[in-house]
Amino acid sequence: MKVAVAGAGSWGTSLASLLRSKDHDVTVWDIDPVPVTQINETGNNDRYLPGLELSPGLRATTDLAEAVRDAELIILAVPSQVMREVAEQVNALLPTATDDVVLCSVTKGIEVDTLMTMHQVLEDVFPTSVYPRLTYLSGPSFAVEVAAGLPTAVTIAAKNLKHARRVQKAVHTPFFRPYLTEDVMGVEIGGCAKNVVAIAVGLANGMGFEKNADAALITRGLSEISRLGMALGANPLTFGGLSGVGDLILTCTSEKSRNYRVGYFLGKGERIEKIQKRLGQTAEGVINAKAVHLLATKLDVEMPLCNAVYRMLYEGLDPHEAVRELSSRELKHEIPGRAIPD
Repeated sequence: MKVAVAGAGSWGTSLASLLRSKDHDVTVWDIDPVPVTQINETGNNDRYLPGLELSPGLRATTDLAEAVRDAELIILAVPSQVMREVAEQVNALLPTATDDVVLCSVTKGIEVDTLMTMHQVLEDVFPTSVYPRLTYLSGPSFAVEVAAGLPTAVTIAAKNLKHARRVQKAVHTPFFRPYLTEDVMGVEIGGCAKNVVAIAVGLANGMGFEKNADAALITRGLSEISRLGMALGANPLTFGGLSGVGDLILTCTSEKSRNYRVGYFLGKGERIEKIQKRLGQTAEGVINAKAVHLLATKLDVEMPLCNAVYRMLYEGLDPHEAVRELSSRELKHEIPGRAIPD
């Protein structure tokens, strides 16, 4: 299979290397010549996956037309806020790909300007004839572990499972196990909103809180994610799966998570500008916090934890004040809608 991967960041490069390990003909595209040159000349991507050798024969280019030409599968692995721009470029090049080319977004996010999830952005860009061939991969998957060949399970969502099945077969390896689902919205909301909760958990740990707080934040965070997803028509069962609680646990409990580290350093009193410079890579949770806040406000969905993260990032709310506000909220039943006696 000829595969084009748009985005030579850690996740795009990792998936490209995985696909190449199965003897697919894989070309990675990126606008940045540095990782492109490294992949072609040294067989690694030290900027995003330092110390890891990529599969031999992987190619990279700064020419998107070269990557897409004759492609049977196009992986979209670019930051959420540039997805529309890249998708528009890919759309213009689709006639040069195969007639039944499948597209797979592996990006977790919501477009801030429109409050569209990635599948809504892609459906806004591509013609309706392409809709059945749009797929979405998400789940608990640190790029560095996938690149190292460590066991991983993910979910591939699509409205047409025939085409999702093609992606499933393409990426399946003895260490990388993909499952299928039709719940595109649930998979996308889980993948996006968990980044915001991870910032909250990291922040709590940076402030010196321990495992009790972790458990509370993860559990209540999952409740908020589920409420938002169901308000958008998602299947509540999705949030108990890999792209829901699975991804949430991973992102909230490891220092490998950029979003966790953003929160941790915030909890230590550092400013967000310094933290982002320190990371050197995109922490989607920072922009996700804004998008989730705006979407929840629009839909009138109660998300106090995610709202507190937004206010700390964008309105200067002091973390200690945020804790006080969350702890002193009105006492409620754990199950939404259930009344409690006076």
